[in-house]
Amino acid sequence: MIEALKDDAIVHEVGGRFKFTSLIQHRMRELMDGARPLVERDGRNDFEVAVQEICERKITFELPEGIELDK
Repeated sequence: MIEALKDDAIVHEVGGRFKFTSLIQHRMRELMDGARPLVERDGRNDFEVAVQEICERKITFELPEGIELDK
């Protein structure tokens, strides 16, 4: 299991579990489609790479311009 998932700090920083999960899914699709990892792979699968990229703040959750979420 990835150690980063044991701590909710990164989940809260991204904006909650839904946004965190959505960000992982989006990044995994990019990786599977051939995008280069932003961190060293070191034998990790796409899921682990995506989580590591989020933990290192290499990717973030951003909405397209003009879209706002109700808080």
